[in-house]
Amino acid sequence: MNGDVPAAVLRAAVGLVGVPVRTVHRLSARSRSVVYRAGLADGRSVVIKLYAATARRDAISEAAAIRAAGIYVPVPTVLAYGHVPGHQATALVTSDLGPLTLGAAVRSGRLSDERALRDLGGLLGRLHRATVQSWAPRRPLHEQVTSLGRRCPPSALDRIAPALAAVTDAPAAAPVWCHGDLHGDNVVIAGPRAVRHLVDFTDAAIGPRESDVAQTLVMTGAFASARTRTVTDAYPLALDHHQLSAWAVFHTSRCWAHSEPGDDRTRWASRLDELNRRTPHLFRVPRPERTYR
Repeated sequence: MNGDVPAAVLRAAVGLVGVPVRTVHRLSARSRSVVYRAGLADGRSVVIKLYAATARRDAISEAAAIRAAGIYVPVPTVLAYGHVPGHQATALVTSDLGPLTLGAAVRSGRLSDERALRDLGGLLGRLHRATVQSWAPRRPLHEQVTSLGRRCPPSALDRIAPALAAVTDAPAAAPVWCHGDLHGDNVVIAGPRAVRHLVDFTDAAIGPRESDVAQTLVMTGAFASARTRTVTDAYPLALDHHQLSAWAVFHTSRCWAHSEPGDDRTRWASRLDELNRRTPHLFRVPRPERTYR
């Protein structure tokens, strides 16, 4: 089966773990990273994540984030990481916790949506207690706004200017380790006790806790609904709810900007409109069009 295995995966397994790959199955692909479940020649199943050389983060930084978080929340075991021999890519090799995610358990009816949201709130609270090290990556707000501005017209940023101002002018607070993309499919349920493990620390960085909680609310479709309380009631730390709303507006705008034209973009546009109705103080009233005679 080696002929079906990408060369970078083969080299990552042999070069970093010292064991050849026998089988491989691609789990996900992003613009700068690809994740595989690989069966090794010694019988183990592992997860191999390849980062392109152009990625803003790499396998080395993700391995460090997993280890820092692992003191406070269950995470996969880091088996190896580093540059792939003969390639510019980096690779992260972790234990394989299995295929059952929190999201899949909800979709199959094995868990209720309410239970899953409570789990997410509790996991975020545990993660946000993790010690923030001086080397931890940070992603300043101005970088995020600049990135958003490259993908949407100026009028879109102008519309959410009050939300951006609220986030920018927030009182100084101790930053926390943020997962950056916590939702049901980034939690794997494993073991006889069905332990919830956090996975995919690609976007992990230091930032405001409200940003991370809002990201989860937005990605689970829980913001601007009664389901918000399910998450925040399970979250054990104090939250500034004005900041939470402002970050929800910002993250929803990012999702809209990155969505594909069609149904996907319409869905995110509808969520922005709903947030506008519920939190109008975080949106700017459109300026009337000028007419010339």
